Amino acid sequence: MAVKTDIEIAREAKKKPIMEIGAKLGIPSEHLLPYGHDKAKVGQEFIKSLSGKPDGKLILVTAINPTPAGEGKTTTTVGLGDGLNRIGKKAVVCIREASLGPNFGMKGGAAGGGYAQVVPMEEMNLHFTGDFHAITSAHNLLSAMIDNHIYWGNDLDIDERRIVWRRVMDMNDRALRDIVVSLGGVSNGFPRQTGFDITVASEVMAILCLSNDLADLQKRLGDIVIGYTRAKTPVYCRDIKADGAMTVLLKDAMQPNLVQTLENNPAFVHGGPFANIAHGCNSVIATKTALKLGEYVVTEAGFGADLGAEKFFDIKCRKAGLKPAAAVIVATVRAMKMNGGVAKADLGAENVDAVKNGCPNLGRHIGNVKGFGVPVVVAINHFFSDTDAEIAAVKAYVAEQGAEAILCKHWALGSAGIEELAHKVVSLAESGASNFAPLYPDEMPLFQKLETIAKRIYHADGVIADKSIRDQLKAWEAAGYGHLPICVAKTQYSFTTDPTQRGAPTGHTVPVREVRLSAGAGFVVAICGEVMTMPGLPRVPSAEVIRLNDMGNVEGLF
Repeated sequence: MAVKTDIEIAREAKKKPIMEIGAKLGIPSEHLLPYGHDKAKVGQEFIKSLSGKPDGKLILVTAINPTPAGEGKTTTTVGLGDGLNRIGKKAVVCIREASLGPNFGMKGGAAGGGYAQVVPMEEMNLHFTGDFHAITSAHNLLSAMIDNHIYWGNDLDIDERRIVWRRVMDMNDRALRDIVVSLGGVSNGFPRQTGFDITVASEVMAILCLSNDLADLQKRLGDIVIGYTRAKTPVYCRDIKADGAMTVLLKDAMQPNLVQTLENNPAFVHGGPFANIAHGCNSVIATKTALKLGEYVVTEAGFGADLGAEKFFDIKCRKAGLKPAAAVIVATVRAMKMNGGVAKADLGAENVDAVKNGCPNLGRHIGNVKGFGVPVVVAINHFFSDTDAEIAAVKAYVAEQGAEAILCKHWALGSAGIEELAHKVVSLAESGASNFAPLYPDEMPLFQKLETIAKRIYHADGVIADKSIRDQLKAWEAAGYGHLPICVAKTQYSFTTDPTQRGAPTGHTVPVREVRLSAGAGFVVAICGEVMTMPGLPRVPSAEVIRLNDMGNVEGLF
């Protein structure tokens, strides 16, 4: 029997009207702004009315380092949400929105897979409710106003060589990484070098995802440092007088999006910073709203636990005052074999020794997450090619690490295939075993925070950074930014900054290429190794096979 594709399964979904999904959470229809019949935004006034309600329990789903074999973190997040509802818990899923760049590049969609998906799948992976377009527009409005200010006399004495605000677009386009603007003569302004980042790396994206409400959003936008004067003093977005208009552009984007799973359970899909170049979590406002409406909230953090989970704990939870009750680490037998040295083409053959050799990557993530004081369970996301012996090897290894691994078949069976994990998560969450604490205190110096992440999470020997980078961090400390957390931008494929180094390597160092202050978002970005804040397309991008079929349906999204 042919296996149906994700998009075929999604197209067959028996969706309920979004007002019914809202009613399951107690959201009156007048507080839902519908986008068609199957998605809606939740109004700010309703969200404010929830402030006195108790919070549900927050469950983080994270993973091992991603491999070409596939892990299925979002699929497991959605499956677990359905599984908790299946066993009688009122659970809500919270995930990020998809970026167009990877959808047309090589990653594919971000709505789960198989029978553990959020729908409508096509819209979620394309324009959805327009949030990313609003973020792109707000970001580039500030860019235009900076250059316009300089054109009309530069009253703020901005040093054009020290403008740090780049432009963004939600597409992978390496040609725009480094460009010169304002060529063509006097009427076009003053030529200068700049560049584009992808929208998910925008500080505006991070700000929207960390803001509590519209007032907080505008204050954070105003705090953005856009550059420096000739006297080397910072120039803020509020000095350019762009914060008000940016907030207007983001007014609707700030409202969380409500959709549903294939099993008609509620899901918030809001915000979408990448975890390799940004902080990798869905919005604080969506998570906090879900916690007021559900007994359990299942959320994910991007890529492996070394990036996504660390930033979820050290940035999102720290800033938002969240306390996760338990964490799920997703792994697959196939990925263990790849970490154990098996080529992708050979993953179908049983190889228990390779599974055992690859397990230290999982073991390191288990230890790291436990280091935050959060109880851990491992979800083995099942593939048809997995053998009993290979599954047993993973379970035995995880038991040696003081945790439990549970086989999950939600991709093929939906919530029925993940009941055991749902019961285990409830057991961990209800036990009160979580003693969450961030990795480092606010008052620790910035470079020491970076070293702490490198040594404790990446298990590196240390950090390599030029004197100019160390001096920049000290200058930011002197300017009052020393309390901010660190957001590391590095490859997602390895604990090191070398994407080819799988497993659990030691004896490596973390080279820091550049640091950027995100004063509005409230963190300092350390760009390490060769990671790019504007990705490129692969040799054969997914866009080549995405098209409309004769029925007018989208084909090629996955």
